[in-house]
Amino acid sequence: MNIHHPPGGKPNGGAQPARSVHPGSGRRRTREFPKGRQVDPRAQDEVRALLGDRPRRRDLLIEHLHLLQDHYGCLHARHLAALAAEMRLAMAEVYEVASFYAHFDIVMEDETPPPPFTVRVCDSLTCAMMGAEALLAALPAELGPGVRVMRAPCMGGCHHAPVTAIGHALHERASVESVAEAVRNGDTHPHVPTFIDLETYQVRGGYTLLAACLDGSRSVEDVVKTLEDSNLRGLGGAGFPTGRKWRFVRAEPGPRFMAVNADEGEPGTFKDRIYLETDPHRFLEGMLIGAWAVEAEAVYVYLRDEYPQCREILLREIAKVEAAGLARHTEIHLRRGAGAYICGEESAMLESIEGKRGWPRHKPPFPSQVGLFGRPTLINNVETLFWVRDIVERGPSWFTEQGRNGRKGLRTFSVSGRVRSPGVKLAPAGITIRELIDEYCGGMPDGHAFKGYLPGGASGGILPASMGDIPLDFGTLEPHGCFIGSAAVIVLSDQDDMREVALNLLKFFQDESCGQCTPCRVGTEKAVTLMERPQWDETLLNELTKVMTDASICGLGQAAMNPAKQVLKHFRGDLAVAPAPPAAQAPDPGKPARY
Repeated sequence: MNIHHPPGGKPNGGAQPARSVHPGSGRRRTREFPKGRQVDPRAQDEVRALLGDRPRRRDLLIEHLHLLQDHYGCLHARHLAALAAEMRLAMAEVYEVASFYAHFDIVMEDETPPPPFTVRVCDSLTCAMMGAEALLAALPAELGPGVRVMRAPCMGGCHHAPVTAIGHALHERASVESVAEAVRNGDTHPHVPTFIDLETYQVRGGYTLLAACLDGSRSVEDVVKTLEDSNLRGLGGAGFPTGRKWRFVRAEPGPRFMAVNADEGEPGTFKDRIYLETDPHRFLEGMLIGAWAVEAEAVYVYLRDEYPQCREILLREIAKVEAAGLARHTEIHLRRGAGAYICGEESAMLESIEGKRGWPRHKPPFPSQVGLFGRPTLINNVETLFWVRDIVERGPSWFTEQGRNGRKGLRTFSVSGRVRSPGVKLAPAGITIRELIDEYCGGMPDGHAFKGYLPGGASGGILPASMGDIPLDFGTLEPHGCFIGSAAVIVLSDQDDMREVALNLLKFFQDESCGQCTPCRVGTEKAVTLMERPQWDETLLNELTKVMTDASICGLGQAAMNPAKQVLKHFRGDLAVAPAPPAAQAPDPGKPARY
């Protein structure tokens, strides 16, 4: 239907608006600026000055966002628009990446930037057991309005709980007084511990094996076969045989890449951190041997942002390795995560390295076939590569002769919770939790009786003390609905409420779900809601567990309900009465804490 307006006016009698005229007609001037958001020239100059001569490639987007966040304390909308123009990306692409990661603070034009100081308090399980809630309650008043206090997930300091991060510095065994003092002193930069540097490592025989590989004294087949015979498996959690993975990737057509997963974010896990802080070149040599074996053109080390001290070490030592000509067969790129647990999933990590949101990919194809930038990619975690040199130099039998209770090899356990001596424990594969507590951790603290344990971090399930004699290894826990994963062991006592333990873990998964798939995104939220009620609806929880396990894209959603399943199975006594609200009190590791 055509509606004819009277000449010179609208139906309501108003004046006719000026019509848009093609700018080439010569009849009138068009608008002075293009439609949409305009780039602030000053912001563009600031972004250009900060980036300098760095490449403007898409895969460097997260690195450039870190530059802006570190320099200005947040990501101003004007800088995001300027960065998008500088990198020739749509503003939506930049915004969706910046808003995905927890460590980026986006500030729109009408918003107030965050305070200059930010204190993040870990509220994951071990820190919650050791008084995190009391810290969260007391710190805002103690520190004042000039300091932002935030909840944060596991920071890899579970053996020194409770843990905070002040700026870019981990502050462990935290108390209200110690955090306040650190803030007053401006202690916001990473503390680099003493470690074995390149010179010391070489004096002790380091890089001799790599040199033999590069000069042809060692063949690829020899090295790969040795790893296969040792039965070294992926120690990031999946447990895939390392030698077989190297062989698979090498068989794919080039060019090939390698990616190192140093994003251990599973609550209770900190073993990779300890290896990087103490003996980084043993890992780097294993990495460079892996790159040689699969002929990787480049290696990308993806390090979680919660480990700034490890980043400082790697920046220094990788530069030395390159200057010494030890990486002449490949390129090394150190990439920085930005606070996203999901990026510990291998395909989500690849997406993040490419400068995107950390959304897991559908499989197949697997990364060994179609990985980083669409090319075959070898993916190993830090600890797996840490063992390469020892196994190849000493022979596979050195590794397989280790073990207990019929299992073979060594395992690095991250132990935290109710033990006298938490920390990284190198123990025989197949050791039981009782043996681990008594022989390596000094037993239980006074006043605590062993009640249960997490054998593999938040997603690995929970078992009761009555099942404390199961060998801890790949394949031994699965019949009981659990798995060892990255060997993050959290010990629980009779003073811990298993209902609250499970709820803490589910809240972690709710916060860390990437949101890509509905079963996980909605399921974790519904699970938390159901578990916060005075009585758990077991029928609904079981239905939710089945849907999430069967339909979630990746392991986060598939394993998120393990804590609830195991509490329903083994700890029904803790579900009888809802717990009282937590009381704010000063943290005391020697006393029970509500969480």
